Amino acid sequence: MSDDTGEGEPERGTGGAPEAADAGNAALEAVTERVLERISPDDDERATMRAVAEELIARATAAATDRCPDADVVQVGSTARDTWIGGDRDIDVFVRFPPALDRETLETYGLDVGHETLPEGHEEYAEHPYVTGEYDGFDVDVVPCFRLEEATDIRSAVDRTPFHNRYLEARLDDETADDVRLAKQFLKAIGAYGSNLRTEGFSGYLTELLVVEYGGFRPLLEAVADWHPPVELDPEDHGRARETSSRNGADATFPFDDPLVVIDPTDPERNVAAVCSAANVARFQHYARELLESPRIDLFEPDETVPLETDELAAHIDRRETTPVAIRFDAPNLVDDQLYPQLQKSLDGVVSGLERREFDVLRAEAFADASAVLLVELTVAERPAVERHEGPPVHVRSHAEGFHDAYADDEAVYGPFIDGDRYVVERDREFTDAVSFLESDRLLDVGLGAHVETALEGEYEVLVGPDVSALLEEFGAGLRTYFEPTP
Repeated sequence: MSDDTGEGEPERGTGGAPEAADAGNAALEAVTERVLERISPDDDERATMRAVAEELIARATAAATDRCPDADVVQVGSTARDTWIGGDRDIDVFVRFPPALDRETLETYGLDVGHETLPEGHEEYAEHPYVTGEYDGFDVDVVPCFRLEEATDIRSAVDRTPFHNRYLEARLDDETADDVRLAKQFLKAIGAYGSNLRTEGFSGYLTELLVVEYGGFRPLLEAVADWHPPVELDPEDHGRARETSSRNGADATFPFDDPLVVIDPTDPERNVAAVCSAANVARFQHYARELLESPRIDLFEPDETVPLETDELAAHIDRRETTPVAIRFDAPNLVDDQLYPQLQKSLDGVVSGLERREFDVLRAEAFADASAVLLVELTVAERPAVERHEGPPVHVRSHAEGFHDAYADDEAVYGPFIDGDRYVVERDREFTDAVSFLESDRLLDVGLGAHVETALEGEYEVLVGPDVSALLEEFGAGLRTYFEPTP
């Protein structure tokens, strides 16, 4: 029988699933209504934002058209689409120049326009330079880009943004905008919002696409709760076009290997979710299930992490019977999106270097502020003076004979002898404790980020066990998160 008839459902009031579902819907709706009251910008805040945005656009337009009559200016981002959360006072002004302009001139004009629009602003660099600063209580970016017909013609990443704005404006209404606000606030609260390489979470654009794709905040939660990564979403069916192309010899598959793939509606060669880590996708799933199961306000409220105290750290170390070891050095002078990939690469290198030497790592983390820290927690911090070194199987004649001859007259090793089908020697271990390795020049051979390697070539210190408490003043909150982990 067709589901459209409604027949065959349990009667309401008899304990059937629809009654429970209705109760869950009502509870979530009550919570989200209260959250929206708190996070939605009020009329005064909206009016202030619009007035400031209009003034900035007028100033930028005058400066841009003075240099290039065909230039124009658009406001983009969440404040342009009314998907912003009250208190998030960001205004993004994009100055669009005709594509006939060369890139060097665009950058020059863009900076000139930025400085005239924001006299107190300063220059920053993404794919090309732009001006950022504060104006009348709002954080403002003035970004130059090319005005193009198609997003696939982009010359730099920022050229896509006006296309994103146009796409979403056509699909958002007041109700959907509220759902976007809820999704953003929820992701902020669980620590999964932000596309920077420190957070590796959900960008504003991605969040808006997901809400539009699933038709609201609750449908998004229900879908996320049942995701089975890798998840691929293709809002504009670009994949169908690729399938057609494949019949003419082109590759029909999208070239992405990420836990979440959301094909950019304006550019089929781009995964909007490429920066999302597997951990943040899983975190979204965990808390989506929790919110659906037990709707409550606190899931929309970020926890303020209280820094760990010295006695608490000592208690954790004592109970865990592990050896925390921290490499501390001056943080390289880099923006987060450059610094954190280098820290992660360096941390991975340190972990690999330790494990190759049979010092077992339980967990590891990187922190950065004025100083930077590579923290590893070891379950095995010391090893015997001797280690096993296996050669090739004896039947691999040329390599086996080479191995045997290399050690045959070496009085410093035990062997070579045969164990199973291969030659083996037991030789002196280079480092019998992890700290000696970390304090040696061999640390620089593990595969570090370039700027981290330069910093370590200068000066660093290794803190072991209880001495890790020296990090608490700067990284107490991060250490609490490390030693008291939650989803």
